[in-house]
Formats: sequence, structure tokens, C-alpha cells
Amino acid sequence: MEIIFLPLKQILYEMNEPIEYVYFPKNGIVSLVTIMEDGATAEIATVGNEGMIGVPVFLGADQIPGQAFSQVPGESMRMKAQEFKTFVTPGSPLYKILQRYTQTLFNQIAQSAACNCLHSIEKRFCRWLLMTRDRVQSDEFLLTQEFLAQMLGVRRASVSEVASIFQKAGMISYRRGQMRILDRTALEAASCECYAKVKQEFERLLGGD
Repeated sequence: MEIIFLPLKQILYEMNEPIEYVYFPKNGIVSLVTIMEDGATAEIATVGNEGMIGVPVFLGADQIPGQAFSQVPGESMRMKAQEFKTFVTPGSPLYKILQRYTQTLFNQIAQSAACNCLHSIEKRFCRWLLMTRDRVQSDEFLLTQEFLAQMLGVRRASVSEVASIFQKAGMISYRRGQMRILDRTALEAASCECYAKVKQEFERLLGGD
């Protein structure tokens, strides 16, 4: 593996294009999105230091029907897909871990689908911030309103309104694309149950490794 830096908006995979590398983020976050015919996008999952980008390669595929890009800048380990296939085989140390990680990713996608249908933007906003904070392991990180609106599937104006509400409540500080969490406990209380459920699944399936 080699360590590289993934800047903001760095595209790792294009839709239906061959996957050349797999990635293991260290302190950034990568978004997996689905792209519609009109160009609209919707996030289906985020991957941070708990996981891997390139699960299709692990499952025997060589492309994805969506896109993967760096949402929060950070370092990542990178490995050529062909070398990954050579070294990560049934019985290898990483194989069983990635089996469990794949299950957590599926769980996250399923929970996010339900969350996006059933919960308010305010609750989803809190869930997303908490998941991001856990991945980057810092209360402060780069986050534009444009990206947050894209990830939540709402208008940018809606994100501004919600961010303003939580900022006035003293839970966050947000200025010029820089997000800072001031009161994590309050954010957890304001979030939906989806944050806790996804976190519990990560800990249940991956906590021992």
C-alpha cells in the first residue's frame, strides 16, 4: 500500500468505469453517491477510517454504478485493485474482516434509506455531523453547504436554515465552510436513532479488530 492525500472533491471512481485502486481512509471521508439521468445525485453511504472504498472489487466486480469522491480531505492508504485481489483471498487475515465490514456497509445503506424517508432534515443533519465527527476524530472539519445539501438531498437554503438553528442553540459553529461541533451531547439528543444504530453495528461487527 501507499499513503496518499485525498483533497476535497477528488473523484476516486466514476460511474461504470474500471476500478483501478481500493482505498482505506485514515482521517478523511469518502462519499458513495448514485447519479440520476438528470445529473442529480444522492448519497447512499459514507466511508471513513472504519472501512474501505472498493467493496465491489472484494465481491468480484470491477466497477460501480455510481460515483465515489472525497468529501472531507484527508490521508488514505491505496492499493492497486489487481494486487488486492492477489493478496486478499479466503483465509487471509483481511478477508474475514472485510466480510464483516461489507455487512456493516449494507446495514448503513439500509438505515440511511429509511432515515431519508422517515426523518426530518434536522435529525438527519445531526446524524450526518456525528458520523463525520467519528470518522475524522476531530470536532472541527471542512464541510461546505453545497456538499451537505447534496448529501442530505435538500436545497442549499434548507441547509443554511438548519445550520443557523443549531448554531444559535450553541451546538455548532459554522463559518466559511469550517464546521466545529461545540456540544456533542446535545447533537446526539437531537439526532434520530439511526446514528446510534449504525454505530452499534460497526462496534458489534468490527469492534474486536
